[in-house]
Amino acid sequence: MNESSVGSLHDDRRRVADLEQLLEVTRRLGATVDLDVLLEAIASAATSVLDCERATVFVYDRTSEELYSRLATGIADSPISEIRFPVSLGIAGEVARSGRVVNLPDAYADPRFNPEFDRRSGFRTRNLLTVPLSDHDGGIVGVLQVLNKRSGPFGDRDEQLAGFLGSQAGVAVQRQMLLGHFAEKQRIQRDLNIARDIQQGLLPKQRPEMEGFDIAGWNRPADETGGDYYDFLQLADGSLAIAIADVTGHGIGPALVVAEVRALFRALVMRSADLGATVDSVQQLLCQDLQDGKFVTAFFGILSPAESTLQYLSTGQGPLLAYSAATGEITEFEAQGLPLGILPEEPYDPPVTLPFAPGDILVLLTDGFFEWSRPDGEQFGTERVRDLVCTHHHRTAEELIGLLHRAVVDFSAGTPQGDDLTAVIVKRRGASGRSSMTV
Repeated sequence: MNESSVGSLHDDRRRVADLEQLLEVTRRLGATVDLDVLLEAIASAATSVLDCERATVFVYDRTSEELYSRLATGIADSPISEIRFPVSLGIAGEVARSGRVVNLPDAYADPRFNPEFDRRSGFRTRNLLTVPLSDHDGGIVGVLQVLNKRSGPFGDRDEQLAGFLGSQAGVAVQRQMLLGHFAEKQRIQRDLNIARDIQQGLLPKQRPEMEGFDIAGWNRPADETGGDYYDFLQLADGSLAIAIADVTGHGIGPALVVAEVRALFRALVMRSADLGATVDSVQQLLCQDLQDGKFVTAFFGILSPAESTLQYLSTGQGPLLAYSAATGEITEFEAQGLPLGILPEEPYDPPVTLPFAPGDILVLLTDGFFEWSRPDGEQFGTERVRDLVCTHHHRTAEELIGLLHRAVVDFSAGTPQGDDLTAVIVKRRGASGRSSMTV
């Protein structure tokens, strides 16, 4: 066998060995579901296949427009635990932006090379090869950088092998990032489900039973958790504390504020029958916790069954709709002050006392009802609420809430619920002591 044949046989054996290594790498890349383990497998394979001293896998964070590495082979003793830099900098950044391979036979002879990492780590870079990691669609998900080939500068074959490895690794990185995002989404969903269950558990478990009155409440958040709530609390003197509130926004943040408002009002109203002082205290305490731009519209009331009156104070919650059985008409009452959390030094007007004659109804709704729009942009508004209550005043409080919900859903013509819906209805029973029969 001549020298040429021997050389050819050697090249063939090397290609087979390289192919076997790359196939093993592909198998390993598909066997893990952990991104850190995957990056370690890519770096380890690169140093082995390309016979170099070090390898670093940089992941492209599109949100921050940065490249970062959680792993670099050979730097366990380095004081640098993570490499992170803008994608606009360095050779790795150039490869991430252009998608083209950069091969530097002599790193320090190239002005693009930044020796800062060498200086900080004590390592000396002789040559380097940097290739993009691309996903299924050709998008860049990261960069593979290998340093110091032991036999000399990286050659054309090294670029081919690194390119193949980069393609396989890019798809694997994309897969793991998608799996990571999916897992994070599932975790968030589980947390939201727990938060929803806790919040729903704070709502009244049953309708209050009060002599001469029919009372109902209902809530449906726009998200898993909401910024609305309602509450009924039986007081020691036989009266009933009623609250309905709406925090700006909806979701986890407003849900936490809602829980605080509920706790503050419950604790304070049980200590004092002075509704004005109670609401002022809620305002002062809440203002210490609310961030700028956050506020709460709320209605707080104390219903006295013995006197058939409701003493109330509304902090930005309105309109309040009161149906009179005597006239068959509805009166709108406005709020008595600004929402909670805006001006802590601004005192509220004294509470108002609303008498209830037999058949009278008080309707409390958050603005999710009034502001739900249909496709042409028109809102449900207050007039439709007024008409429905006047038409169906003989219905029970619970039935009226159900009719209002169906009416606003039908009106919306399929537009999604954009805000939380909460309703409380207080109705004075007729002379017989029972709500009117439904028809």
